Amino acid sequence: MAAPKKSSIPADKSNLYDKLIATHPKIERKGATMGYTSLNGHMFTYLGPSGTLAVRLPEKEREEFLKKYKTNLFEAYGTVMKEYVAIPDALFRNTKELSKYLALSYDYIATLKPKPTKKKR
Repeated sequence: MAAPKKSSIPADKSNLYDKLIATHPKIERKGATMGYTSLNGHMFTYLGPSGTLAVRLPEKEREEFLKKYKTNLFEAYGTVMKEYVAIPDALFRNTKELSKYLALSYDYIATLKPKPTKKKR
């Protein structure tokens, strides 16, 4: 049996992510090598291998966030993820302020139609 894959996420970023997720009791961190959260088959946060955090926001709030924090849409593996904002490091370290966006993201995803499962029974 192969050894479990070890995460390459910097420990400080992983700890900040865990602290953020702990602010919302309905949210569970997933992923062994990368961190992410999902609800009804829709991912809404992503912590990449470099420690960059992305949060999925509805359009109006996303536009306001991009202007307020002077950041960009999140890009992963050369692809721009249209609904995800890249979280600046200063905000990532401010769990109290960032937790508001986590809750907003969760509420937004809860409005989407659940994706059918791909697991075989």
